[in-house]
Amino acid sequence: MPKLKTRKAAAKRFRPTGSGKIRRRKAYKNHILEHKSAERKRRRLSNLSLVNESDEKNVHLMMPYM
Repeated sequence: MPKLKTRKAAAKRFRPTGSGKIRRRKAYKNHILEHKSAERKRRRLSNLSLVNESDEKNVHLMMPYM
């Protein structure tokens, strides 16, 4: 059986927690930042978030050795 390849795009975007859940970065902090408040950018968008349970299976398929 050949080895499975990791999708590099997914490897750059997701990382596992100690308990096996998957962390992700929040959206809307790449561009058009002038009209977003500093509090929104700093407090809400900077924190990592967990991938939804319904999407975890797809992420695991993209990263089989995670």
